[in-house]
Amino acid sequence: METLLIILVVILGVLVVAQAARVLEVSSSLKKDDTSDTDVTDKDNRTQGLLMLIFMIFMFGSFIWLMWEYKDVLLPGPASEHGVDIDNLWNISMWLIVIVFFITQTLLFVFAYRFRGSKKKKAVYMEHDNRLEFIWTIVPAVVLAALIIYGLTTWTNIMNPSADDEEPMIIELYAKQFGWTARYAGNDNTLGYANVGLIEGVNTLGVDGDDKYAKDDIITTELHLPVGKPVLFKFRSQDVIHSAYLPHFRVQMNCVPGTATQFGFTPSITTADMRLREDVIKKVESVNAVRETKGEEPWEFDYLILCNKICGSAHYNMQMKIVVETEEEYNNWIKEQKAFAEL
Repeated sequence: METLLIILVVILGVLVVAQAARVLEVSSSLKKDDTSDTDVTDKDNRTQGLLMLIFMIFMFGSFIWLMWEYKDVLLPGPASEHGVDIDNLWNISMWLIVIVFFITQTLLFVFAYRFRGSKKKKAVYMEHDNRLEFIWTIVPAVVLAALIIYGLTTWTNIMNPSADDEEPMIIELYAKQFGWTARYAGNDNTLGYANVGLIEGVNTLGVDGDDKYAKDDIITTELHLPVGKPVLFKFRSQDVIHSAYLPHFRVQMNCVPGTATQFGFTPSITTADMRLREDVIKKVESVNAVRETKGEEPWEFDYLILCNKICGSAHYNMQMKIVVETEEEYNNWIKEQKAFAEL
């Protein structure tokens, strides 16, 4: 029955289009040859040119207002060492885009006004200009090449740390609909073997209990990191593609079923210190002012890991708290956690 209705709707749609085309054809044949009433005058062109300038001013004003009004909702400064390089690359790219935006849009609207139609003007046909074509080809090519090289260099430095750097702490982030689980590599700093085929009962990560490296692994639902210590995250997914997004640390990496991915960084600001930053305090005050009007509990800033892939109905709620603390505080916390062999 559903298929029949779809076929009928398609047929009716075709008939409607055919009849509309027929009506247009008949109406056009009835039009008079006298089109003097539809001629565009110099006054019309002048009006349209002025409207273009007014729209340009409105567009630029709106853009500047939006940037100023919503600057407080932007992320605070990076909380990882490599985040500084990421932000520099972002700022350079955005400033370049904004400058080009203002230049090109100004030319577009000013030219639309300056060369508006007029009976006293005659259009000049110019086939090509080698100098002009050379300029608008070479200049963007050079700028984009410099930007791409800078981006590739930044990415290479982030993904390939120096061999002299401190050995990173290994942590696995395991994703599944709709939550995150962290697995610390323990004292040996080596993760035990795990496979989805081994998932059973409380062993929700599929860790191989017979693997000697797995016995001291520590599984938690909250992520604690010592400040100033490099961390290498190993990402896994149980079901669909998720994306581990740690916005304050400028980290994002896909979690793909059947494939291990990784990303390393060094946290540089503790949670306590981040809460004392002026931009974070303003953000918290702004959010809590809105929550108070709704009768909701006040919000306190925390680092979070989010899923940046639409992975299902509860995707919006797939997050885990991250606590960056001093090494002493981290050591005290990790001592309180049970090893896999003790579960």
